[in-house]
Amino acid sequence: MTVQASRSTDAAGAASRRPAGAAPRGGPARAIGAGLALIGLLAASVVLAVTIGPAGLAPADVLASIAAHLGLGEATLSPLRDGIVWELRMPRVLTAAAVGAGLAICGVVMQAMTRNPLADPYLLGLSSGASVGAVVVLVLGLAVALPVAAFAGALAALAATLGLARAAGGLSPTTTVLAGLAVSAVFGAITSLVIFWSATNDSYREILNWLLGSLSGADWPAVALAGGALLLVGVPLLTTGRTLDAFAFGDTAASALGVHVPRTRALLLVATALLTGALVAVSGAIGFVGLILPHAVRLVVGSRHRAMLPLSALAGAVFLIWVDTGARTLFDPRELPVGILTALVGGPVFAALMLRARRTS
Repeated sequence: MTVQASRSTDAAGAASRRPAGAAPRGGPARAIGAGLALIGLLAASVVLAVTIGPAGLAPADVLASIAAHLGLGEATLSPLRDGIVWELRMPRVLTAAAVGAGLAICGVVMQAMTRNPLADPYLLGLSSGASVGAVVVLVLGLAVALPVAAFAGALAALAATLGLARAAGGLSPTTTVLAGLAVSAVFGAITSLVIFWSATNDSYREILNWLLGSLSGADWPAVALAGGALLLVGVPLLTTGRTLDAFAFGDTAASALGVHVPRTRALLLVATALLTGALVAVSGAIGFVGLILPHAVRLVVGSRHRAMLPLSALAGAVFLIWVDTGARTLFDPRELPVGILTALVGGPVFAALMLRARRTS
């Protein structure tokens, strides 16, 4: 047993020094440089995205409004312009940042836990479960309860997936993925049935908008929900880099490195599901963020999860801020659901990342 553990440890150490397929491999200096660049880009993106829209605003106007509301300066904007900044655009931009960061974190964790490069935050049927809850309350005309219903639906899907996986032999990567696919299919069918049987006119439009993903209704309560979930669940997930590195080499290697595999996998899956459920309750189902951002970051800094997790969060925040800005401005006065634009952007980007990784390897 000692020899086996030693060999597993040596293999894990060697692989972590030379991660397979991690194209440009960077040490701590590259990761720190990328992190500082992304922090600066995120701060600039928040300010600049708020200025974009029919009412022309300057970055100085945005900074003045923020300073006034934080008690750091005197109010210099008119009530109308201040309302546009603080009540309309700023909550939406901050919600986009929180949702993008959270989905990217979940994508990194899911891909490591399942050892599946195509895994995304919705792999456990969470999107389908949330859709059932959202569709039911929209059909009933109870849109005010949408976040609660969507979150409850996501938790129901999680419970069904984990229960099915345990009944089928345990929470192994393959069993968990297959259980998630089965649960997703069932909840998706329920959603379609409810829409077909009950949705009409305005409710149908609201349902479609939510299913395609939208941040058009984001307000400060949405910021509090998405940001609170990111702080309570996403930040602890950022500290699991060493554990995810161990899981990347398989359950046997992870166990040899001191990881309690069944308990740790269950905790990480539940945490990922809770974060995804909270984000989906705010934004609807926004695809591709949790799929492509981890791959893009991996190409820059390699496969060490201690670097990938925070950098993916920052990149996801910047990405969704600008995609949502495009969704609300490119087709003005009409607004495009952000999920459509993430798919239009994410598909080609993912294909380009695949081709680049192949050329490099």
